[in-house]
Amino acid sequence: MALLTRAGHRAYFVGGCVRNALIGAAATDIDIATDARPERVLDLAGSAGIRTVPSGIEHGTVTLVLRGAPFEVTTFRRDVETFGRHAVVAFSDSLAEDAARRDFTMNALYADGSGAVLDPLGEGLADLAARRLRFVGDPQERIAEDYLRVLRFFRFHAWYADPEGGLDPEGLAACAAGQEGLDALSRERVGAETRKLLAAPDPATALGAMAGTGILARILPGADPRAIGPLLLAERKLGVGPDWPRRLAALGGAPDWADRLRLSKAEARRIAAIGAALGRANPAEAAYRHGAEAARDAALIRVATLAAVPDPGLAGEIARGAAAKMPVSAADLPLRGPALGAALRALEGAWIDSGFTLTRADLLRHPAAQGA
Repeated sequence: MALLTRAGHRAYFVGGCVRNALIGAAATDIDIATDARPERVLDLAGSAGIRTVPSGIEHGTVTLVLRGAPFEVTTFRRDVETFGRHAVVAFSDSLAEDAARRDFTMNALYADGSGAVLDPLGEGLADLAARRLRFVGDPQERIAEDYLRVLRFFRFHAWYADPEGGLDPEGLAACAAGQEGLDALSRERVGAETRKLLAAPDPATALGAMAGTGILARILPGADPRAIGPLLLAERKLGVGPDWPRRLAALGGAPDWADRLRLSKAEARRIAAIGAALGRANPAEAAYRHGAEAARDAALIRVATLAAVPDPGLAGEIARGAAAKMPVSAADLPLRGPALGAALRALEGAWIDSGFTLTRADLLRHPAAQGA
């Protein structure tokens, strides 16, 4: 900031870092808006020995890397022409023009180096104080500029709006009307937004609205959000934090969702493990077969689905199952071929049914150990 202001330019923190600072939340990215053109930013940073990355220079963005941290510095802009995910922009000297091209009023807030907050549109501070999420200007125009804003509308509502206040009707209607634009988005971007939405403290209202408009089914066919509210309640009762894979599994966790959201192999395996654990009514057995994490998630989803009361002994049962080791192996049995596999399955079933209490000696005396 000092690099720019000492050279006679205006520079402001903008967007999420200002919004989060005002509500006492952690800021993940520090973005800076300036009237300096990108080439000027590059020259100033170079003279100061600051490493630069021309990450989006055609759109006015230069990333400065200082003490290992990246800071995006973007020249004030106004849109000339938009294409749903891409835009032709012109550089501007007007803070108001820069604010007018942003997505939501609570994101169109700026702060100078002293911490003084600027609200060029005159709406952002009031909306943030009321925890009210609204598009800047005409919602349909903002969505036509970038269809990802449909998903961002629900994600930002889940994170920053009043969950009891409902979604802005005009914004919701515009999202419903513009949802076909989602089909043109990359699956990576849809997946990233979905992860962030499901990781919110309370995404139930947003997901319900997405289902009501058909948007949820468009990105995740077959998704059913009815278990999400009870799942959130179960999470709070057991002191379990938000977890997007668990919540994705609670929506239905269909196999093709891994491709639709471009999940990593590890993420897809975790969703599949939760689904498999859901097929085990006994949480200890689920933990033994699929791991403690999958068993816990499945138990929470089952509680939510059945509207049951969480079992206070659940954690102990899961820990017991996860630590259990089958005391008999193939080498212990005088059998071969299909008979060996059948015997091992029978012994394992008997051992699980006993609550993992049968010993090695008990199992070797079992009729199945002799092929009976």
